[in-house]
Amino acid sequence: MNIIVCIKQVPDSSQVKVDPKTGTLIRAGVPSILNPYDHYALEKALEIKAKTGAKVTVLSMGPNQAVAVLRLALALGADEGVLLSDRAFAGSDTWATSYALATAIRKIGAYDLILCGQMAIDGDTAQTGPGIARHLDIPQLTFCERIDANNNQVIVKKLIEGGHQIVQAQMPVLVTMTFPADYAPKYPSFLAAHKAQDKQIFTWTAADIQADVHKLGLEGSPTRVDRIFPPPARPKGEMFSGSAMELANKFVEILKKESIVK
Repeated sequence: MNIIVCIKQVPDSSQVKVDPKTGTLIRAGVPSILNPYDHYALEKALEIKAKTGAKVTVLSMGPNQAVAVLRLALALGADEGVLLSDRAFAGSDTWATSYALATAIRKIGAYDLILCGQMAIDGDTAQTGPGIARHLDIPQLTFCERIDANNNQVIVKKLIEGGHQIVQAQMPVLVTMTFPADYAPKYPSFLAAHKAQDKQIFTWTAADIQADVHKLGLEGSPTRVDRIFPPPARPKGEMFSGSAMELANKFVEILKKESIVK
């Protein structure tokens, strides 16, 4: 079995700020991490590898420093990595990104299962994984919390409004993963990280994957972002103390003041 996991290096969202003048994200000095949803998808791929002996290839698109998340993935147990890095990819929206990744997947060759995180925390669109499936013309299962794969089929627990579904599909198939509330990502030991230095990482340009440059970058992106801005700051809450009766009277007083009750 051949598994491809698409991963992304993202800024630590808890530390990202927006420039009030330009409306763009301030990335300078912000630490980068492996997108948590992709981290979970990678762990699920490695669990399948442990059961079936599958080969796991990790694929990412970004600047040269994105090789760091590929190294992390290799240290965790992936077999090889591919980085798409070229100025032609700059400014790609989710459609252009999914086109580039799908084109790279065709170059990688045989695959049975493609795993992606549900979404990237720096965009929250949840569009790239489905876009890859569309470009490759293969089935997709989205918002999956659990996955098992064997004998040319996958069985997933797919989250839906108000509950979940158990869905079975034949390979090849693309699955996007979302993690449970108690998820804590795993990290490699120092020895595993050291051994991973010998694993292969390929760096491919747009020409290497024979991509149509008119479908990449800003030219190939139908999405146009007008501006990005942070939500208005919320006023600090008030804390009250006292007996149950005193707090109840205070609560009623506030409701009357706000004209919620008379």
